[in-house]
Order: sequence, then C-alpha cells, then structure tokens
Amino acid sequence: MIEFAEDRPKWEQIAEVIRQRITDGTYPPRTRVPSVQQIVEETGVAVDTAQKALRALRDEGWTYTVRGMGSFVTTEPPAAGPRNA
Repeated sequence: MIEFAEDRPKWEQIAEVIRQRITDGTYPPRTRVPSVQQIVEETGVAVDTAQKALRALRDEGWTYTVRGMGSFVTTEPPAAGPRNA
C-alpha cells in the first residue's frame, strides 16, 4: 500500500509509483498496468482519483489504452525527467 504524503494530490503520487514501476522494469513494455479497480483496492482512493492517475500516465506517453482491455506500457516511454502533471 502506498503511504500518501499530505502535500501532493494522491493521483500524482499513484502516477509516480506506476511510472517508477515502468522505469524499473516491474511493468515492461506492452504489459498491462493495474486497472482502476486494482488501484482503488490497493490504495483505498476513489475511482475518480485512480482514473486521473491513469489518464495522466496516458497523456504523458507512459501508457496507452485499449478499449475493453485496459492500459498498457508503451514500447517507448517518454524521456526521463521531472514530471509535473
């Protein structure tokens, strides 16, 4: 379970954890990242919060979504660097 810092939105922290897991190879290219429901169950956040984290990752180029199948890691993640979504 993620221990959330009080000074940042939870969706940003969730996205950061998933980004780190992509970077360290826990989620290799073309593999599915946790679903909204899995994030909700793992972290205890609201569905909207989990959706916002996944949307941020997609918008940044870390993941892509296949309708009815979920979100997957891109084959070419964006260049490393600070993220301020």
